[in-house]
Amino acid sequence: MRARVVRIGNSQGIRIPKPLLEQIGIMDDVELEVDNNQIIIRPISNPREGWDDAFRCMAEEGDDTLVMGDEKIKHSWDEDEWKW
Repeated sequence: MRARVVRIGNSQGIRIPKPLLEQIGIMDDVELEVDNNQIIIRPISNPREGWDDAFRCMAEEGDDTLVMGDEKIKHSWDEDEWKW
C-alpha cells in the first residue's frame, strides 16, 4: 500500500487507513522506532493491564497473603566478615 507524505502544520505525516489501525490494535498513542532505515509504528502496550482485576480476584479467593512474613532470614553470609 502506498501513502503520500503530507504537510501537517510545521510537520509532515501520513494518513493511515482505519482498517489498518484496527487490524493491529492502534487506538491512541503509538511508539515510533527507526530500524535499518525503516519507521516502525507499534501500539503502546500497558504491561500492567489487567493487574487490578487479578489482584481483586486474588483477594476474593484469599490468595493474597505475604510470601515472606516479618521473620528474619539468616544466612551464613551474615556470620562472616566481608572482605572488600
